[in-house]
Amino acid sequence: MPNTDSAKRALRKMERRRVKNRHERSTLRTSVKKVRTTAAAVSTGAVKVEDAKAVLQLAIKRIDQSAAKHLIHANKASRDKSRLTKLINKLSVADTAK
Repeated sequence: MPNTDSAKRALRKMERRRVKNRHERSTLRTSVKKVRTTAAAVSTGAVKVEDAKAVLQLAIKRIDQSAAKHLIHANKASRDKSRLTKLINKLSVADTAK
């Protein structure tokens, strides 16, 4: 437990940040998961590629926002965006080949 007044204030500040960061991180993970599930639905034919691209754009926006807030590292953001884009592009190429 903190002893000084400044340490007590710092603890309150850290708790507020922790709650906010948990929410942001959860939202980010949910948006990435939506892209992956939409991609799986595209491969089964339940969803169109255009819908998957729209979900991807929202996820990329979330990833960029998280990187800007230093919630995730910039390189991780770039890597995640690249992998998700690659996944959707592979589906769109397979869709045009049909």
